[in-house]
Amino acid sequence: MNNALQQLQPYPFEKLRALLGAVTPNPDKRPIALSIGEPKHKSPEFVAKALADNLDQMAVYPTTAGIPALREAIANWCERRFSVPAGWLDAAKHVLPVNGTREALFAFTQTVVNRADNGLVVSPNPFYQIYEGAAFLAGATPHYLPCLAEHGFNPDFDAVSADVWDRCQILFLCSPGNPTGALIPLDTLKKLIALADKHDFVIAADECYSELYFDEATPPAGLLSACAELGRQDFKRCVVFHSLSKRSNLPGLRSGFVAGDADILKAFLLYRTYHGCAMPVQTQLASIAAWSDEEHVRANRTLYREKFDAVLEILSPVMDVQRPDGGFYLWPNVGTDDAKFCRDLFVTEHVTVVPGSYLSRDVDGFNPGTGRVRMALVAPLAECIEAAQRIREFVTSR
Repeated sequence: MNNALQQLQPYPFEKLRALLGAVTPNPDKRPIALSIGEPKHKSPEFVAKALADNLDQMAVYPTTAGIPALREAIANWCERRFSVPAGWLDAAKHVLPVNGTREALFAFTQTVVNRADNGLVVSPNPFYQIYEGAAFLAGATPHYLPCLAEHGFNPDFDAVSADVWDRCQILFLCSPGNPTGALIPLDTLKKLIALADKHDFVIAADECYSELYFDEATPPAGLLSACAELGRQDFKRCVVFHSLSKRSNLPGLRSGFVAGDADILKAFLLYRTYHGCAMPVQTQLASIAAWSDEEHVRANRTLYREKFDAVLEILSPVMDVQRPDGGFYLWPNVGTDDAKFCRDLFVTEHVTVVPGSYLSRDVDGFNPGTGRVRMALVAPLAECIEAAQRIREFVTSR
């Protein structure tokens, strides 16, 4: 048995089930879950139609590299979305379809980490737990950078020592952040690229929430935007991860992509060929339809804006909570034991949220998620409003 499996921590939702399984919720109130970040908005009908129209492709073995039409559609979307000059992204070299970002983030780490180097995989803290598990199973050591309010919920990259950067093999970024919703500024991305060049590490930018933002006039920058501004046409040491799950409300399609450094993607393709991960052709054709349309994405953002506006109006007077830069999470400071807050809220109001400490790691006796909770505004508007009203009643009654 792989002894690295013993290093894996329980997933946050396992811990949450254990916390809530010992208590009984208020039977007079129906359950409302703001815990799991699973989009609940309706999936686009035209994508479902494209999938159904191509079910005959189930008789075809898909290739790991994907069909050229999908890679071209993804490259074209990246050019439009992140102002990448036309022709910089060679769809055959710089783009690879994947079965959602979770699978890709894990496999990518196994590809990039050199086990012989005693390397670090550096990530934000709190973080998406796949970064940590992928590091352990690749033979690397996770290194956590706290995301605190005084730094806009982004890591203080200036405080990272040269020794950490020297040992770093992969720097994971998540922008907008999960769970904080914080965006990494474009200038910071440029500084990180310079650090990657100096210390020879790979930047893996998890941007699966990038299409959930509030101002239609100013879409948030990404790592490809920074490459474009720097004239970095080879995207050296830079790789981005995107998904249709949040952007298009298609979590069950399991469709995303990785784009960037051609040399890294060539090795990643080799790994994936052995790994046996290939997207079914009918899914690829449906994905082309999704990446080629923005109208449904704008409509999706409108729905989230409505929910944030309504929920924040209810909660802001009684909680330390702010609108995030992007994503669909709230990250309020509950000023107390976060696990107890979540348990008591569940018992009293039958509303489920996640303790912030479950999404973070203790480093030198400090957990940056302590005292905070994550609320996913994925339920329909009426449910989010009802949940907010119950949370307000719970907070004020304490």
